Amino acid sequence: MAATRLPSTGNDEFPDGGEPGCNTDDLRIVHSLLRELYTEGPQLVRAVPDGNLERTRFVADHVADISNGLHLHHVGEDKVLWRRLETRAPSCAVHVAQMREQHAAVADLLERLNEQLPRWRASGSAEDAERVADALDDVRRALLPHLGLEEEKIAPVAATALSQQEWNQMAEHGMAALPKNRLLLQLGAILNSFPPEERERWFKESVPTPARMLYRLLGRRQYDRYQEELHRDVAGGGTSRSD
Repeated sequence: MAATRLPSTGNDEFPDGGEPGCNTDDLRIVHSLLRELYTEGPQLVRAVPDGNLERTRFVADHVADISNGLHLHHVGEDKVLWRRLETRAPSCAVHVAQMREQHAAVADLLERLNEQLPRWRASGSAEDAERVADALDDVRRALLPHLGLEEEKIAPVAATALSQQEWNQMAEHGMAALPKNRLLLQLGAILNSFPPEERERWFKESVPTPARMLYRLLGRRQYDRYQEELHRDVAGGGTSRSD
């Protein structure tokens, strides 16, 4: 899915409701996962052997997944948070405006990343891989400061301004929008980012019963196999650049 330009299209899909006050701790968990994915992403791409089309397509699918995942996370925030915070906590409006601008900048970078993927997927060349890795580096450089600022300036205000029902709409939006054939892998990545003592609580509160059953039956093993395959080349000596 290509990233679409922001700012927000509004909050019309999600009704207001519930008593103000919510637990926003899961935002830091999701952000921790995004930091990890976009830090290791360039390394995974650069480690793909030149000309290996099968491996290229596997890693390119992973890059497309994390691009789509970040896009959905930002769209969920746009739809759930900004209007409510501007209305209920006017002093936060300057930070909301900053978040909108940063989301728009990240959306542009994701769009450029997604433009590079088909060429690499078709060629498998190291040159095209480097373009994809560079695009991932650009996303990371824009994303990491944004995540920290959101945790510092937005999460504490949202914790008092939104109800738990409203806050949970972000997770519901993301789960509903994920491609069904990648749902278990994405769910595994999210669950794995939670501390063990918080994992089961989030799993029960945020994941529908049918998806929980499917993950317990099939998803965990699928996710573990996927992670082993994903990091195969890196463990064998892939390199990464730092800046």
